[in-house]
Amino acid sequence: MNGLALWLVVAVVSTGVIWKGSDLLERSAEQLSRYYGLPVAVHGAVVVAVGSSFPELSSVVVSTAVHGEFSLGLGAIVGSAVFNLLVIPALAAMQNESLETTRDIVHKDAQFYIISILLLFLVFALGATYVPGGTNQAAIVTTPLALLLLLTYGVYVFLHQQDTSEHASTDAVDVSPRREWGRLAVSLVVIAVGVEGIVRAALAFGSIFETPSFLWGLTVIAIGTSLPDAFVSIRAAANDDSVTSLTNVLGSNTFNLLVALPVGVLIAGSATIDFLVAVPLLGYLTGATLIFIVFTRTGLELSEREAYFFLLLYLVFLCWVGLETVGRVDIVRGL
Repeated sequence: MNGLALWLVVAVVSTGVIWKGSDLLERSAEQLSRYYGLPVAVHGAVVVAVGSSFPELSSVVVSTAVHGEFSLGLGAIVGSAVFNLLVIPALAAMQNESLETTRDIVHKDAQFYIISILLLFLVFALGATYVPGGTNQAAIVTTPLALLLLLTYGVYVFLHQQDTSEHASTDAVDVSPRREWGRLAVSLVVIAVGVEGIVRAALAFGSIFETPSFLWGLTVIAIGTSLPDAFVSIRAAANDDSVTSLTNVLGSNTFNLLVALPVGVLIAGSATIDFLVAVPLLGYLTGATLIFIVFTRTGLELSEREAYFFLLLYLVFLCWVGLETVGRVDIVRGL
């Protein structure tokens, strides 16, 4: 077996390990959430989001702390956000030929997600213009800027808590907390092992094809770590629970931008972002988010035809970043 085939196998196996660990994590977290009587909002915005997004968080931690490759983790976060927003709702909609939504999702969760993207723009702009050493090309994200993102996520959780605190679950649940905490710890280890494998595979692909590691974060790691989100949303759609399907996507993306990314910065101490690359990518993510809001707001559903359009947009994204990397097009640098 040649080197490329070996690393392809490693990537596939690692994705399977991540999926199994994430499934165990979500089940244990759900039981603990019910046992401690957490409000629905906290369960959705924190428990479910952290459970399905822990692979992305792990990818940033492993890439930065173990391999010194923050750009790889950053690519995984941005690529995962695009995948979650375009591919997961499309696959979920295909389960029932459409995916119903609500005004709360469009007006609250989606709008706060746009705020998250705009805040990330602001953080990069501040890092490029006001942080010593920053230039119009290199944005330096420091610890205070990372803490600003984390503080915003705290506001997000607080708002959800205020909206539904009176609806906290009080149902008695026959759960052994010690056993569930043990399963939760095991799931974290399993996910970390899977993420380590897929990060190593991504680094190997970059070496074999002589391409930046950022590209493989955008594609291989992003897809591999986003599959747990996909399974959660598709399973929810199959059970006619479209609200959970969509809130999981938006909540996970908000968590990735406001928690996973700044955690990587805190680990590294500071991070230098290629401003000329980051801004167009975030611009594409913003455009995809606006299309998502418009399509889900129209008739309060995502139709099967619109789902195919979402998949087309994701293919365009992959082709774009691929052509940029090999130098066939220079849209990013030419802006």
